[in-house]
Amino acid sequence: MGIPASGATTLADVAARAGVSLKTASRAVNGEQHVREETRAKVLAAAADLGFQLNSSASLLARGIASSFVGVVTGDLANPFYAALAQGAASELRSHGLSVTLGSSDESSAQEGVLVDELARRSVRAVIAASAMTSHAPYEALQRRGVPVVFVDRAPTDIAADSIVLDNVAGARVAAEHLVSGGHRRIAFLGDFERLPTYRERLDGFRAAMQAMDARLASDAAPATSAADAPAGGARTAAWADLVREGAHDPEVAARVTRELLDSAHPPTAILASNNRATLGVLRELARRGDTTTALVGFDDFDLAEVLGVTVIAHDARAMGAQAARLVVERLADPRREPELVRLPTRLIERGSGERPPRA
Repeated sequence: MGIPASGATTLADVAARAGVSLKTASRAVNGEQHVREETRAKVLAAAADLGFQLNSSASLLARGIASSFVGVVTGDLANPFYAALAQGAASELRSHGLSVTLGSSDESSAQEGVLVDELARRSVRAVIAASAMTSHAPYEALQRRGVPVVFVDRAPTDIAADSIVLDNVAGARVAAEHLVSGGHRRIAFLGDFERLPTYRERLDGFRAAMQAMDARLASDAAPATSAADAPAGGARTAAWADLVREGAHDPEVAARVTRELLDSAHPPTAILASNNRATLGVLRELARRGDTTTALVGFDDFDLAEVLGVTVIAHDARAMGAQAARLVVERLADPRREPELVRLPTRLIERGSGERPPRA
């Protein structure tokens, strides 16, 4: 196999010459671990034979490409999750001679559209987006110009593109099941903006756990034959669905919603906060009240969570950013490959707040 007629050797050409997958070739030329030395040697030999170079600034310029910048669009720079994601992406991109230009949409689809237009004018090499849009068709204009787009945290709609998301459904389900296993039945769910897919997926996981709890309780309960046989509290006890709240995007709103829930006639004994900023708001209100009995599980780890003893559903935001950067590099090397969806796992970390028993 020789150099393609276009004269631009790609990583896909190297992979084909070496007889390995594109991912293996990418790991080999970038010096990553978990590549057998004989495989690495074969890939590097193929790269040398074909005159392949990584997409460094020099090689980009040599190929007539003016920019080595990758645009990173985040939802909210006040959220440490996005800072860690951007750091992961920037670190990985630097190893390929690429740099990051960063922008925040403040969770506004209109502002995001302005950012995308600005990135197009700057002729960025690619875009990594944690999008607030409900339809991502506007990004097709970038793709038509040969600019790869990788979506992170939120999967794209109305467009074919690479994406990396969390297993939000499983994470929220595990959090709710953990609280249920601790004896809690009145569990509140504090969600983000309803239009965000992360909110809907985490609510789906919470709902699945609570519906399973309802089914178990129904099967275990003997039929009530009179009013005296009815469960304590009876109809006065609201169903868990009445404890679902949305719009808790920042600590201030989350604190207010927590106050309203705990001041209600039948307050929850536990709270699942569906993002790190909401968790901070819940903590603020619990501290204000001197409440050490309401159980809390937060989705997303954060600084000082271990010190404060906050049980969380954790994941690696830096790893998500790094993986997005690798997808950018692979897409630059082979624009024709099929779009890839990567779903990253989450894990429960028990630190005390989620293990409090329900109030009597």
